[in-house]
Amino acid sequence: MDTISLFLKIILGVLFCFAGIMHIIKPKIFKNFIPDFLPKLVVNYIFGVLEFIVGLGLFFTNFTKYAAAGIFILMIIFLPIHIWDATKIRPAIGSKKIAYLRIPLQFLLMYWAYFIYINA
Repeated sequence: MDTISLFLKIILGVLFCFAGIMHIIKPKIFKNFIPDFLPKLVVNYIFGVLEFIVGLGLFFTNFTKYAAAGIFILMIIFLPIHIWDATKIRPAIGSKKIAYLRIPLQFLLMYWAYFIYINA
């Protein structure tokens, strides 16, 4: 793996591990992203654990491809949620600008995960 791929893998791994931990220790931050018809705390913890696992997986060569694919899939799952959030009067993420900025960020993270996957 080249230096750029390794650097991206470490940054994305830290980012996802951190996000996963935040889901567990600060679940209130994420509650407004989860639609009301779902059990908010359970869904939050499940996705927090998943984010931590895929982030951690990037640090182990044997699991890098699986972790990168997992991140790609999570970003696909989260994309409609972020689009829905951007259309709300009061987005969960804060301002409408940030909510709309988050959508292209999802695509960047998807590309990043794909890049890691093909270079693993």
